Amino acid sequence: MPKRLVDRIKSFIPGGRKKPRTYQRREIPRDQHNVSRSVISEPAKKVLHRLNKSGYEAYLVGGGVRDILLGGKPKDFDIATNATPEEVHDLFRNSRLIGRRFRIVHVVFGREIIEVTTFRGNANDTDDDSADDDRKTSEHGLLLRDNVYGNQEEDALRRDFTVNALYYCIRDFTVIDFANGIEDLRNRQIRLIGDPETRYREDPVRMLRAIRFAAKLDFEIEPETEAPIRELAPLLSHIPPARLFDEVLKLFSAGHGEKTYDLLNEYNLLAPLFPETVKAIEAGEPDDLIRQALRNTDARIAQGKSVTPYFMFAAMLWPALQAEWRRRQDNGDPVQPALHGAIGKVIGRQVQATSIPKRFSGPMKEIWELQMRLPRRQGKRAFGTMAHPRFRAAYDFLLVREAAGEIDPGLGQWWTEFQQADERGQERMLSQLGSDGPKKRRRRRKPVKRQAAQ
Repeated sequence: MPKRLVDRIKSFIPGGRKKPRTYQRREIPRDQHNVSRSVISEPAKKVLHRLNKSGYEAYLVGGGVRDILLGGKPKDFDIATNATPEEVHDLFRNSRLIGRRFRIVHVVFGREIIEVTTFRGNANDTDDDSADDDRKTSEHGLLLRDNVYGNQEEDALRRDFTVNALYYCIRDFTVIDFANGIEDLRNRQIRLIGDPETRYREDPVRMLRAIRFAAKLDFEIEPETEAPIRELAPLLSHIPPARLFDEVLKLFSAGHGEKTYDLLNEYNLLAPLFPETVKAIEAGEPDDLIRQALRNTDARIAQGKSVTPYFMFAAMLWPALQAEWRRRQDNGDPVQPALHGAIGKVIGRQVQATSIPKRFSGPMKEIWELQMRLPRRQGKRAFGTMAHPRFRAAYDFLLVREAAGEIDPGLGQWWTEFQQADERGQERMLSQLGSDGPKKRRRRRKPVKRQAAQ
């Protein structure tokens, strides 16, 4: 094994820890793996072939290789190359350069985007002082900038998990494994490359990725990889809220939301993402609605249906909203103003953890507010509510509340039938409704005293 590869592995292992696993480059020939070009998208193959024909190394890498080896069909294909981002950009007119910490190239083919990254290296391995400007860490060990290029071996060991450090070469159809990723695939486990604490401190989002892959692949997290997570979970507070918003979408939009939720709770990772929700649940608010919403979301994804981020966030923040709403009413605020005040407070606190773009926070507020209007159906109210642009999402949220046992069943069924009925049927349903509540007593007018005629 090349000495540089051995030194690279050692750099991850701080003193006093047990001897690391030995890694050795393995090339698995075509007759010993199931990766087929027929499963790789045409745009990905075009990018690989053009880079190779232009004299560069280029490999399919990461999740695409992993998922094919597991018998799946990847949605995304990533490519690693020794070409610089600028060289890749020059080769493809349909490409754009993105990123600050580490520049990458997106090659666009209609709705499909092929992400191309340059092999990454480790600045700590070089004697070039200028490399210090390209690799910066914070006082907590967080990697702030990582613009150091390297070779394929270095790139493999800069990746997070062994099962993601697999490369497919389209020239000779081999799978290249640098970190025993094939072995971990067989054992169905998620294992970090290098010292887990160091790697988590470099990028705390790796803890969320470990959870996401464990839930998605139904893998176990290897003991050494899971050991530091609970202690290091607070490091997520150092990650920009906008990045954590993206990570939350990935966590709960992959079709394994409820399992992901359980794992986040198990490893103390939910609190950095939804601090007010966790606080409310610990104080006694039920999380039944969250679980029911995640089950429904998982079912929709399994059926190929779309999911909306604002609906998911409305469910995840519902316990926090309920707690704040009740607190304000207990302090004497009327119901409606208490709700509006609670909404502002809960969202204001949440965006300090994960940002919520206005295009999502606005509809989320409307879903919550409509929960008060849905029971009020007399007269023209039902038609007005049904004409609201967010009615359908609010109706779905109502069904989730009923399924979770938060409110008595019946109202959801009424709205289901009301939407399906024709105009005469709707009028009949409205006429059969009782009052929304006790009738207001008519205030008796005081009799006017008449003056006696003079």
